[in-house]
Amino acid sequence: MRRRFVLVAVIVVAFNVSHAQSDPNLKHLEDELARLAPLSGGVMGIAAVHLETGRAAYLNKGVTFPMASAYKVAIAAQLLHKVDNKKLKLSKMIDVKPGDLSPGSGTLTQHFDDPGLSISLQNLLELMLLISDNSSTDMCIEAAGGAKAVTDRMREIGIEGLRVDRSTLELIADLVGIEGLPNRDELNPKAFDALVEAIPDADQKAASEAYGSDPEDTSTPEAMAMLLQKIWKGEILSRESSDYLIDIMSRCETGEGRLKGMLPPDTVVAHKTGTAGGTTNDVGIVTLPNDAGHVVVVAFVKESSLPVVEREKAIAEVARAAHDYFLFNPGT
Repeated sequence: MRRRFVLVAVIVVAFNVSHAQSDPNLKHLEDELARLAPLSGGVMGIAAVHLETGRAAYLNKGVTFPMASAYKVAIAAQLLHKVDNKKLKLSKMIDVKPGDLSPGSGTLTQHFDDPGLSISLQNLLELMLLISDNSSTDMCIEAAGGAKAVTDRMREIGIEGLRVDRSTLELIADLVGIEGLPNRDELNPKAFDALVEAIPDADQKAASEAYGSDPEDTSTPEAMAMLLQKIWKGEILSRESSDYLIDIMSRCETGEGRLKGMLPPDTVVAHKTGTAGGTTNDVGIVTLPNDAGHVVVVAFVKESSLPVVEREKAIAEVARAAHDYFLFNPGT
């Protein structure tokens, strides 16, 4: 898989607090976001931040939401931080063992479950973000120093409301109600499926419903928006690594009906989705036309009983509202 770069136009703007806070019409956008949120069928958290001016609108900005696979953005940021500091090389080859294969989304578990596979860290990173491959994610977490290292890095860069606690294997085990998960060396996808089948449906349902209030692997809309802003501005990674991460996210192959669902064709959206139980998320950076700038959009949904496709429509509506507001009110 070739490493590709998209040049990200970074406009250096002296942050003007009075300008960022002097848009009285932002209340109209916040009112619209509040009006759209019930379409999700659950609790919705939203951030919409115009990167060039700092103007922002939020809904439930300080409420924590399960990130599901959206936490892979933070994992990628920590991994690339280690690359920038010469502690890792993306060219490093990693042997994939049966115990490395995790359940859920992805390609490795479905098609590469026989011994004898080695894959570069760069390919693991891209698989994690492009198709949300869970096995790749867990190997990236390990390479990044573990979940705690990711959270510690968030604190180092001033982000308090985002935490990463588990591998995807552990997260999914908790989501379906597995207790006493065996060591990875004793586990493979078939063994995991057998553990799931042994859990009564009622217990699985209760575990899934509890996920919405689980404090682990959560973020506030404000914290996730801050992370995306810092990545875009090149504040926490080298310019090369920042551009590379944004490039991968702009090629994300999941969630076409979410942030991108109602935007004009060919709109560039660098994003990452997440889905688990009653949670459906999409977080990213939308490029506006006509040099109107870029908008970070964070859309978290939790505790929804609606079908995923309905939650996705709510996310798409939110993204379109943010897109249109900042397109017609660029503030530059």
